[in-house]
Amino acid sequence: MRLRIDFSYDGTDFAGWAKQPGLHTVQGTLDGALATILRMDTIQSTVAGRTDAGVHATRQTAHVDVDQSVEPGQLIRQLNSILSSEPIHIHRVTAAPPGFDARYSPMFRRYEYRVSDAVGNRDPRTRHFTLWIDDHLDMDLMNKAATSLLGLHDWTTYCKPRPGATRVRELQIFRWRRENDGTLVAEVQADAFCHNMVRNLVGMCIAVGRGKLNVSDAVALREERTRTSAFIVIPPHGLTLVEVGYPVDDEVGARAELSRTRREPV
Repeated sequence: MRLRIDFSYDGTDFAGWAKQPGLHTVQGTLDGALATILRMDTIQSTVAGRTDAGVHATRQTAHVDVDQSVEPGQLIRQLNSILSSEPIHIHRVTAAPPGFDARYSPMFRRYEYRVSDAVGNRDPRTRHFTLWIDDHLDMDLMNKAATSLLGLHDWTTYCKPRPGATRVRELQIFRWRRENDGTLVAEVQADAFCHNMVRNLVGMCIAVGRGKLNVSDAVALREERTRTSAFIVIPPHGLTLVEVGYPVDDEVGARAELSRTRREPV
């Protein structure tokens, strides 16, 4: 039986999603709770977005294969009970439709990155999920740079390479807004992301907002298709996965097969 699990977490004290020996990770914590409840020796969950250390999620999705029938409502209560001391909350558990794959079935992932350039008006409670910088940023220029990048492209410049895997992705949404408290929020959505892609894109925009890069450099650097020192990879703590979008149930299998064909190493 394959289960779909929708959940959220504060990534501050986690060493990322993926299990690592001796480290506190989201996957290790979730799989351990599932193994305890279901009395299984081994649990291996698969997630939509493999977040790095310090990255948060308000809406993450995983699937897990179990060797028994499960009552979803009871499992939600048991998981939230056993995880009550962890910064993880389970929102929903359902039987996954045929062909569902948390990693390969999504149509899109959407992230937000929060930046405060309001030096005199900061709430210390936001420090774990907002990047604080001391320079005022020009949001109009940042939006122009962001929107110039939309579309299906090779993102080698903005990614940490994975040998043999494609860096071609469709950037569907990239825009900035300023909230009532002055915080700048980047909304970034794509069919999938390469490693560090969001943090590189936001880092480039911050360089534009500071006047260190021109708007036209966003596309020019992308077309060079090589790693660059023109901007920095910004810290992870301002980044949150906020939505994963899936097709209707009878299309998740076909979507997964298409994504595997496009993205798996050759």
